[in-house]
Amino acid sequence: MFQVQQTLISDDIAHARFACHLTACKGACCVVGEAGAPVERDEVAVLNRAWRLLKDELREEARATVALKGLIRAKQNTMELACVGDAECVFVRYDAAGIAKCAIQQAYYEGRFDWEKPLSCHLFPIRIVSIGGYDYLNFEFVPELCSPAVSHGRAANQYLAEYLDVPLKRKYGSAWYEEFLAACQYIRTLETSPGI
Repeated sequence: MFQVQQTLISDDIAHARFACHLTACKGACCVVGEAGAPVERDEVAVLNRAWRLLKDELREEARATVALKGLIRAKQNTMELACVGDAECVFVRYDAAGIAKCAIQQAYYEGRFDWEKPLSCHLFPIRIVSIGGYDYLNFEFVPELCSPAVSHGRAANQYLAEYLDVPLKRKYGSAWYEEFLAACQYIRTLETSPGI
């Protein structure tokens, strides 16, 4: 583990190779799991706005789920996006190849919405837990979700730390990211990880 400002970071994040490979995984991170994507309190209003814009473009099952249970679910001290059947995000839309994609992100790319997607989705497979004034960043490696991205990252010689530069800058800013990246590069010179 290493530290950058008020963040503690798993060494796996420095060593892991990773680059999403949607044609292989079919967007599994949006449809597989035991809970919805974690949501920050300041994201609730923008997610409600996204729902109003996009709900008519989404699957009937998603609209029925939100009508019955709401868009955001409170769970102990956290909040998460609603899921159809406790797995598929309500904002999922499938393309012609059967790949699950985020309707919010698609609307953002099309210039119809001014926000890309929840930060937890943007950062995946990095997960953040805040304890005692520190953020703990961990690589949440789920083999059935992440294996294609790890293989693709190895083939492309792409590290997770660099692959997620945009969401990491979104969360912590450019100065933090430059310090983080320098720390990752230094850690890579010290040892090689036998893992991912």
